[in-house]
Amino acid sequence: MKNNTSSETCAISSETLIQTGTHWNKQAIKPIHIECPQITMLRITVPAGKKLAMHKHPILNIGYLTKGELTVRSEDGNVLVLKPGDPIVELVDAWHYGESTGTDDAEIVVTYVGDKKDCLSIIKE
Repeated sequence: MKNNTSSETCAISSETLIQTGTHWNKQAIKPIHIECPQITMLRITVPAGKKLAMHKHPILNIGYLTKGELTVRSEDGNVLVLKPGDPIVELVDAWHYGESTGTDDAEIVVTYVGDKKDCLSIIKE
């Protein structure tokens, strides 16, 4: 049987986007224990000029901005501006919101890691 693989070398590369033990506000990520693991990945689009409601996440999540500009503000005054290609380790159990501050819609892909019983976000009322 003939092998149809090419003799050309395929250049594979890897780039670490983020590796950290802290959230974007420099606070340490607390240890987590998950009994019934569930991973959820969302693509979230925030129209230009629009702001998300103040909210918090009970579970660990990380994001990657694919387009636009997203400014994230915590209730205690920390600010992070994301440009396309920027990663974020979101805050857990801390109130914050994101705002699409560029001229284009902001699009972020977010992966949540938690327990099946956990919700992804809690809106502040």
